[in-house]
Amino acid sequence: MSGFGTRLAAAVAERGPLCLGIDPHPELLTAWGLTVDVAGLERFAEACVDAFAGQVAVVKPQVAFFETYGAAGYAVLEDTIAALGQAGVLVLADAKRGDIGTTMAAYAAAWAGASPLAGDAVTASPYLGFGSLRPLLDTAAATDRGVFVLAATSNPEGAEVQRAMTDGRTVAQTIVDHVAAENRAAGAGSVGVVIGATLADVPDLSNLGGPVLLPGVGAQGGRPEGLAGLGGAAPGSLLPAVSRDVLRAGPGVAAVRAAGERMRDAVAHLAA
Repeated sequence: MSGFGTRLAAAVAERGPLCLGIDPHPELLTAWGLTVDVAGLERFAEACVDAFAGQVAVVKPQVAFFETYGAAGYAVLEDTIAALGQAGVLVLADAKRGDIGTTMAAYAAAWAGASPLAGDAVTASPYLGFGSLRPLLDTAAATDRGVFVLAATSNPEGAEVQRAMTDGRTVAQTIVDHVAAENRAAGAGSVGVVIGATLADVPDLSNLGGPVLLPGVGAQGGRPEGLAGLGGAAPGSLLPAVSRDVLRAGPGVAAVRAAGERMRDAVAHLAA
């Protein structure tokens, strides 16, 4: 298996720079006429797989909405990850894991090792110190998977930490610079950052050397036309992430697919 950075670049070149989310929160299940239980979760996830298969570069299941159902929810997540892989879609598990030592190593084995939960990449939180991610980064590199590290998020609560200054840089910029160093060392562009698409001020991304996941496009106010060149990011490195704006088109698979295609067309200019 080629490195994640290589696989992502190929997927973007073929299907455009878009990440669509599978976010089966109760409001959406109800809006789709589904029961808010494991049966509804399973039907929702299957419809999303059918709608997204072969249409977008990356699909991002939001882990929290599966794990709320316990072991049965995780079983649905495992099936969803496997089905997306079989459909030729890169899978980004939005798990936002972060811990230290052997606990982080266990998370790494679950989300980037031989576990059925491991897709192509996983999101991670560096806010126990960037070095705490070392077990995950090393495991992902060894298994040709990717890691997207939270850097500058759009939630208001994040600012007090992420915009704090250290050695003349914001903490968010420090995280971006650590990720850039990882990519320089590995030369694969398989480590990315997460940057809120609605932020007015973003870190300097010009030397990142990896992908930039941009959640918040659509329902949260991020506009596709305003993303080009964000933070000085290299052409082709931006990956807008959209969930609710597309999922609200359901429950029909054809309607969800069409909404995804419209969003894919809206962000196509970011591939260049």
